[in-house]
Amino acid sequence: MIFGKIEYLNLLPFHMFLKRRLRSSGEKGAWNRHGSVPSRINRAFLARRIDAAVISSIKSRRCRCTDLGIVADGEVRSVLLLPGKSRNDSESDTSNVLAKTLGLEGEVIIGDKALHFYHTYPDRAIDLAAAWKEREGLPFVFARLCAHSPHFPRIERLSREFLARPPKIPYYILNRQAALHGVAPEEVKAYLKLIYYRIGWREKKALKRFFRLASESGR
Repeated sequence: MIFGKIEYLNLLPFHMFLKRRLRSSGEKGAWNRHGSVPSRINRAFLARRIDAAVISSIKSRRCRCTDLGIVADGEVRSVLLLPGKSRNDSESDTSNVLAKTLGLEGEVIIGDKALHFYHTYPDRAIDLAAAWKEREGLPFVFARLCAHSPHFPRIERLSREFLARPPKIPYYILNRQAALHGVAPEEVKAYLKLIYYRIGWREKKALKRFFRLASESGR
């Protein structure tokens, strides 16, 4: 099985979990080789070059997906809009559409660069997850864990296992990841507290609402 890997801090607990659960050195090697930004992982998954991945929610509408995803119920800090001339982030699919469904104009930035911007200029950007919560009163699902047949049953089992007991992040790994992404360890801890992974009924309601709004806007 080839598992795609989004190289963002928001999936750090799941990445730790997968390192222990992937069956062979071949699977682990493929997982490390297929690491990239969300938009590229989306294309690889939809083209069936990879078998499973956490893909952007806007690209998951017709896919077989588990109840594991990347969710924020309010502020997220890593998905921002800089007011001004509209410009998409090439690394994103969902966040670009989210800005448009909210009727907001500006430059979308996600990932590490958004976190850096937030901590440097906390009052100069719109947090898109917070804007969605304010308007819709719902959490926002940025991505979902999906898989192609025949790998879906195994991926579903892995998702249930992770959601039942997410791993705690050792301090040395937190420090290593903070240095790798150029973020202070305490900022990583604060950031990860804003994110959760279980997609329940409220999150599914939010997904349906987002998909409908995206369709109405032609996205």
